[in-house]
Amino acid sequence: MKDLFEKIYKDKGPLGKWAAQAEGYFVFPKLEGEISNRMKFQGKEVITWSINDYLGLANHPEVRKVDAEAAAQYGSAYPMGARMMSGHTELHEQLQNELATFVQKEAAYLLNFGYQGMVSTVDALVSKDDIIVYDVDAHACIIDGVRLHHGKRFTYKHNDMESLEKNLERATKMAETTGGGILVISEGVFGMRGEQGRLKEIVALKEKFNFRLFVDDAHGFGTLGKTGAGAGEEQGVQDDIDVYFATFAKSLASTGAFIAADQEIIDYLKYNLRSQMFAKSLQMQLVVGALKRLDMLRTMPELKQNLWKIVDALQSGLKSRGFDIGTTQSCVTPVYLNGSIPEAMALVRDLRENYGIFCSIVVYPVIPKGLILLRMIPTATHTLEDVTVTLDAFDAIRERLENGTYKRMSAALIKAMGE
Repeated sequence: MKDLFEKIYKDKGPLGKWAAQAEGYFVFPKLEGEISNRMKFQGKEVITWSINDYLGLANHPEVRKVDAEAAAQYGSAYPMGARMMSGHTELHEQLQNELATFVQKEAAYLLNFGYQGMVSTVDALVSKDDIIVYDVDAHACIIDGVRLHHGKRFTYKHNDMESLEKNLERATKMAETTGGGILVISEGVFGMRGEQGRLKEIVALKEKFNFRLFVDDAHGFGTLGKTGAGAGEEQGVQDDIDVYFATFAKSLASTGAFIAADQEIIDYLKYNLRSQMFAKSLQMQLVVGALKRLDMLRTMPELKQNLWKIVDALQSGLKSRGFDIGTTQSCVTPVYLNGSIPEAMALVRDLRENYGIFCSIVVYPVIPKGLILLRMIPTATHTLEDVTVTLDAFDAIRERLENGTYKRMSAALIKAMGE
């Protein structure tokens, strides 16, 4: 019999094997200072494109004031206990009601965390006789929720309606045998590529197939749609989303999440979501803070307008300079380059140290080998000057990538790793 840890000692995984070179700089970096368009990294000021503070609320003075007052009034513990036992308050109910109205649903239910809540919601919605059909590029929280499912599940090619239809045909035949139903899961905005889920076309398939639609709109909530109600509103199909999910960790710059649906569905979920039934209630300071943030989202359209001014300037500037930003239809701005992992490390170090630009780097196995993805998150706090400086920096690092500078710089690293 093997030691359980033997595999860990031998194989650190495709990312873990780079830990000695990457940790503290490329992964687990320490940004310092107030959350803003410019922060400090290892003592130097950098333009920060890696913070999910879309609307710039994290350090808005009105938000900071309410957060501080709530912390002083309630502390960080109240209420104690799970919602079902001793952790329920009128303010939790008020936030739920206001969220439901905002996203145009009958009811909503608060979740402590987005990841945890998504996993538990998927688990609660299906039984072993049901079939799940989900986009192959779904977020890890969706995939982990699907893994809990004891029944059949199928993936369809990313945003490919022909593939979805084929899998719905398979799922329908299977459901007729098991006596179960079908749950389709998509994202409102896919956080890596920035593409919107093709919700309108998915909804159209309801005329041919009997399924329910569950949408994770973490990146769409607050950024898309006339009122900010998300990708469903943007595409005119919000009413046809059966279960809507969004997190507070993006546009609301806080902690927590919620699900919204018809009243009867929410009533069922709140009695069957294990991650909420057996976990401490969302702290009051977060609830009060979310109420304030939601009010600002409703009453201050300039927040979203400022965000999209920066998004449009950044994305149009990148495209005009010949950069590949894929097919993003959201604030998420990916920049695709060709290169190895060591080249990516050299490129990002140059970008941070010499150009003062901090953005996230994504490499294999998250994306195919040979690709480098620089993922940028514009916010309402960025300036047009930030955009110009960044575009000039990207011109410079692309040239150095193409002329082999980063390949030469990374040669020593490759040798050290024995590659």
